[in-house]
Amino acid sequence: MGELMDSKRVILGTAGHVDHGKTTLVKALTGTDTDRLQEEKKRGITIELGFAHLDLPDGQSLGIIDVPGHERFIKNMVAGAAGIDLVALVIAADEGVMPQTREHLDICRLLGVKQGLVIMTKTDLVDEEWRELVIDDIEKFLQGSFLEGVSIVPVSATTGEGIEELLQELMRLAAAAVARPLAGPFRLPVDRAFVMKGFGSVVTGTTLSGSVKVGDQVELLPSGLSSRVRGIQTYGSVRESAAAGERTAINLQGLEKSQIVRGEVLVHPGTVQTTSMIDIFYRHLPGASHPLKPRSKMMVHAGTAAIMATVVVLSGKSINPGEADYVQVRLDSPTVVLYGDRLVLRSFAWQETMGGGPVLDPHPRKHRLKEFPDLLPSLEKLRQEEDIAQVVEVLIDNHGLRGLNAGEIAGQVPLSAKKLRSVLDELSAAKKVVRYDAERQAYVSGARFRLLQEKLVQQVADYHQQFPMKQGIFKEELKSKLQLDPLLFAGVLQRTIKDQSLVLEKDVIRLPGHQIRLQADEEELKKKLLESYRQAGLQFPDFRVLVDQLGVTEAEIRTMVSLLQKEGELVRVRDGCYIPSREFEQLKRKVVAYLEKHGELTTLQFKEMVGLTRKYIIPLIECLDMYKVTQRQGDIRVLWK
Repeated sequence: MGELMDSKRVILGTAGHVDHGKTTLVKALTGTDTDRLQEEKKRGITIELGFAHLDLPDGQSLGIIDVPGHERFIKNMVAGAAGIDLVALVIAADEGVMPQTREHLDICRLLGVKQGLVIMTKTDLVDEEWRELVIDDIEKFLQGSFLEGVSIVPVSATTGEGIEELLQELMRLAAAAVARPLAGPFRLPVDRAFVMKGFGSVVTGTTLSGSVKVGDQVELLPSGLSSRVRGIQTYGSVRESAAAGERTAINLQGLEKSQIVRGEVLVHPGTVQTTSMIDIFYRHLPGASHPLKPRSKMMVHAGTAAIMATVVVLSGKSINPGEADYVQVRLDSPTVVLYGDRLVLRSFAWQETMGGGPVLDPHPRKHRLKEFPDLLPSLEKLRQEEDIAQVVEVLIDNHGLRGLNAGEIAGQVPLSAKKLRSVLDELSAAKKVVRYDAERQAYVSGARFRLLQEKLVQQVADYHQQFPMKQGIFKEELKSKLQLDPLLFAGVLQRTIKDQSLVLEKDVIRLPGHQIRLQADEEELKKKLLESYRQAGLQFPDFRVLVDQLGVTEAEIRTMVSLLQKEGELVRVRDGCYIPSREFEQLKRKVVAYLEKHGELTTLQFKEMVGLTRKYIIPLIECLDMYKVTQRQGDIRVLWK
């Protein structure tokens, strides 16, 4: 995906039919017997995953995962193959290509493995003519696959024939292998858990992305169990840290082995989220015995997890062998996946691998079939993994008006922090996304943001039309109409004001150039109402008196009084009580002059000053307090400080 690779760490996985000599070969190369279980030794077949380490003659190192070949243990094979960089397809010379040979190759193809070799084992059991026939059969079998044209190395673990040539080929492949990027959050899908005496619980797996060090706080997902890294080993060596591409053993503090199961993913807390819904581009294997129906129950393999799921073909059509289409995987229980991860789907009913493909959206909403035509453009864009900026843009847009913050994006797309910042800056400069909250680093689609701006302006315009005598709409009222996330509303409003499409005055929002335009009868009412207030002076009239006096409704009075207040003609004393602004200014000057001379003012003195009854003087003197002209201290008033 365009990320720079760090120091190379290469994992080689074996694949092939049961009893084709995979485990014996690994022992011949490394000296490690990967069959750990008593049952494995008794039956002579690999049941669980085995692990070994190989130091190549040129100084390169390989981690080796030995997978079981028996069809009953395919889920274990998939768990091991999920973390490999190179595949060694092992085919016994005395049997040739067998059913699990085909299935293992299919699984590797579905998991995106692109490099490897073929090792023809047990060559000591056949003659030269038979060997040539098997090689010819293998070459035909590999036609059209990612292993077409690769080296086929004849080997006998019993006699040692071909081991040196095999080591040379492994050195060449390891040198050419594409290393895993360190970018992205730390993820280690657990493929094994055991107890080490004196140390406690240990988990092992292939680190898929990121890095981890001793002392780090970690958690297992989906269980949510928290722990701390007490120790790390890679390839038998004690280390302070481990990184992407390495076979890693991690000693966890405070957890019992019984609490840990294969399929859990070890991560740093808060870096990734679990999901129960995944959009993928699914390819149905050409050799599948049945088509994939529009809605099917399947076993889904994600990393080392195997989870039952309902698989929904988004086009609503069956997918025939050899065909591909977009599907939504609805898991029965959650797991952790990122964009670009590979899923393998197996039929629970027919016990065969049916197909699989790359993760396009690890956290989609639940789709309905009728939405497919609208979904198709974004799904097509998500398939273009080389254009990672487009992928990030689509994922943000897929989350609608909620959008995504930078942390959530980092938990869905395997990018370094530096690369992610660069991508978001690029998209922001092109106005494809908008950062609406700097603190949370929250982003929303640029197109959605602009639509919200248009909706905001239209709401204000509609309000002006509905209430032509009001200056504008209160901000809180507008927010409640749009029902947006408060931070998104604030971001849209701020940007729209900056663009000069709206004006905010105190808490009132209006269109630029908006002016209250009154009809002739409204102008007449305004004039009469102002005259009534001026005649009353400080003896503010009650609304009911004005209703009788002017022959209009109280609602009309209130609307016009609000307008006169905004125009500065009236001052509010308390609810329903107003006085002319010039009368208020005269009263202020008189009170200030008195206090500057005498220092304090009692209610009685104020009454004598204005010559009014208690009905008026109490609201008026409290009004002076409200406007910070005076300040009450017990029973007296002093100048506001």
